[in-house]
Amino acid sequence: MKPDLSVSIAGLELRNPVMTASGTFGYGEEFAEYVDLETIGAFVTKGLSLRPRAGNPTPRIVETPGGMLNAIGLQNVGIDAFIEKKVPFLRSVATPAIANFFGNTIDEYAELARRLDAIPEIAGLEVNISCPNVKQGGIVFGTDPQCAFQVVTACREATIKPLIVKLSPNVTDIVSMAKACSDAGADALSLINTLTGMAIDLERRRPVLANITGGLSGPAVKPVALRMVWQVARAVSLPIIGIGGIMNARDALEFILAGATAVQVGTASFINPGAAQEIAEGMEKWLAENGVEDVKSLIGALEA
Repeated sequence: MKPDLSVSIAGLELRNPVMTASGTFGYGEEFAEYVDLETIGAFVTKGLSLRPRAGNPTPRIVETPGGMLNAIGLQNVGIDAFIEKKVPFLRSVATPAIANFFGNTIDEYAELARRLDAIPEIAGLEVNISCPNVKQGGIVFGTDPQCAFQVVTACREATIKPLIVKLSPNVTDIVSMAKACSDAGADALSLINTLTGMAIDLERRRPVLANITGGLSGPAVKPVALRMVWQVARAVSLPIIGIGGIMNARDALEFILAGATAVQVGTASFINPGAAQEIAEGMEKWLAENGVEDVKSLIGALEA
């Protein structure tokens, strides 16, 4: 008998806990020849803004020990082109598509949530709060609990779809951020986003990235991500999606033991475009070999 890998997140029924991380999987269609999208639980689009963004100048991605730095700058087609050119593909896939989005003001976040709410092909929304609030001196929504509460409240009022908030790790207290988002009406939390880092070219005596700093992801951040998922899972009652350095099935299952209901695969897809599917298959194999009938029995089962 096959183990049961199905999980539910905020009303979204997933065939297994494996999702793809925003910014690493395009809009889904780009990976369709490498991944059978109907073997994973869900996929998350590249972050969307109200208007198209060209992103940062190059170089904007560099390999680092145990991971990579990216400073893509949230390049995306914008909501209008997304609806016109990207949504039609979503109708052909029987896997939930979750739209990641961001803004520079609370009004922008709310407007995007309203527009995405009206798209039947979008199963849920993921709010990226790792962005500066231009009306409050550039303070990052995701590093101030009050700002996070305000933006999540506005998004909650604008949509009835499942609302996932993606948390930044670049904070002193991840639990206070999680509680603020929970209080504001989030249905689930995804964590962690990238850690701020930099790389230096010694001979040129210059930063490697044109943007100087970037977001660190990959295996190097996994211990930090596991710790934060474990802390948040003990503090709030919302389902959690674990992100950070998941390269194989064992990594994914560790996040589930720490308290995650599902996981997102990101950097691994740069190395192996079929990583998400392989991780889902590997989880099923591990459960079968270890006599675990239902993956849900592992959620938060860490003996600490």
